Amino acid sequence: MTGQPALPLAAYAVHLAGPTDFDGWRDAARRLSTNEVKPEDIEWHVGGVGDELPAPTPGVELRVSRDFIERAAIVTCHSDSERFALLYRLLWRQRSELHLLRIASDPDVRRFEAMEKSVRRDEHKMHAFVRFRKIGDGDEERFVAWFEPDHFILELAAPFFVRRFTGMHWAILTPHGSAEWDRERLALGPGASKDDAPAADQSEEMWRTYFASIFNPARLKVKAMQAEMPKKYWRNLPEASLIPELISGADAAAREMIARMPTMPAAHHQAIQARHWPALEPSPETEAHSIDALRQQASQCRRCPLWSEATQTVFGEGSDNAELVFVGEQPGDQEDLQGRPFVGPAGKIFDAVLGEAGIERTAVYVTNAVKHFKFEPRGKRRIHSKPNAGEVQACRWWLAQEVTLLKPKLMVALGATAAQSLLEAPVAITKQRGQTIKRDDGLAVFLTIHPSYILRIRDPQEAAAERARFVADIRTVRAMMAG
Repeated sequence: MTGQPALPLAAYAVHLAGPTDFDGWRDAARRLSTNEVKPEDIEWHVGGVGDELPAPTPGVELRVSRDFIERAAIVTCHSDSERFALLYRLLWRQRSELHLLRIASDPDVRRFEAMEKSVRRDEHKMHAFVRFRKIGDGDEERFVAWFEPDHFILELAAPFFVRRFTGMHWAILTPHGSAEWDRERLALGPGASKDDAPAADQSEEMWRTYFASIFNPARLKVKAMQAEMPKKYWRNLPEASLIPELISGADAAAREMIARMPTMPAAHHQAIQARHWPALEPSPETEAHSIDALRQQASQCRRCPLWSEATQTVFGEGSDNAELVFVGEQPGDQEDLQGRPFVGPAGKIFDAVLGEAGIERTAVYVTNAVKHFKFEPRGKRRIHSKPNAGEVQACRWWLAQEVTLLKPKLMVALGATAAQSLLEAPVAITKQRGQTIKRDDGLAVFLTIHPSYILRIRDPQEAAAERARFVADIRTVRAMMAG
């Protein structure tokens, strides 16, 4: 064509080894930025042979926050072809705008955050919706799953399955790549097609039976369910074939369930309450307007008899603006003496795990389902005694007020007692661990163990493995908050 100026060519063409080659991007970015190569003078490609890049300029220091590096590694997994150019542009701009990522209105920052959120959501969906199918028997037994992620998340998500299914020989196939764990080593390979995955196995009928048995028609919210489990995943989930029928029959099932509920005469209920709660006094509390005011009210709590033996009320502590709240069972011996939650042996594990997961304790709120220490005296020692359902119910008022004032985005139930208090129903933590349950008011509750469980494991290797699982759970919580 004549009469038109030629388009400018990029000064450098960078060809990365693969779609998630973050180390390659970081090395190229360091070389180019220290040599003053502007973002508009670079083309980023995946695969192929690129230009020879200049060596980093000696004496030129590239300053960038650790937070950006960690988050950039996540964004690298996004499927947007412009992700590497965006990351370099943000890196370049941070040289003069050190706190750029704090500017929520900036278009580049908004795009960066949206891509990070999308990758995290995709990773979470993979953790939730991968279904393995068995092939072979004996020494040849393997479990294979097919999954279709939106982004290049397989390498990011695979360690979760290694931890969760350490003793299994498994493989996960996706269009972008494959991962295989042979009980000793994780190997990553090329992509596959759905035809490479096995057909349904016998265990899927058992899984559908289980899913139908735990379905609660009274708690059904179709829009919320589809938001958590979008229809795109249904075709690979054995239980999905039951969903239309369960939804259509939910109203009738709920009415039948209510009709079967037992009733208790009021006089009989009052007699039981008088026998078990002779010291119960009327509740003079009024709704407080701040956590500090609520804490002051709780210091005089007489809602159940536990106050009479405890040293003091142990109320929650942490940020009044916390979007993440952890709920334990009850204070222990050290907590009762110091008046603070999670400061004893279990609290030390809790603090260490938070640190490993990248969560600052000062940024969250920590409390217990029951605010007084329940114990049995053994000589000079006070041995923890599990609170009963009545004590949990009596103390639920305080927890409900804390939730109302904090308005958190996510609650983490540490153990069965905390889960029962938050969800008002018994919860089997060993079976439902790692799940997120939404209450009727929309509040999400993530289920995991109480750190004291790790202290009760005698075998060191088993305790170390359980601690690693707990760290993984809290990292999942951090990812959910980021998303």
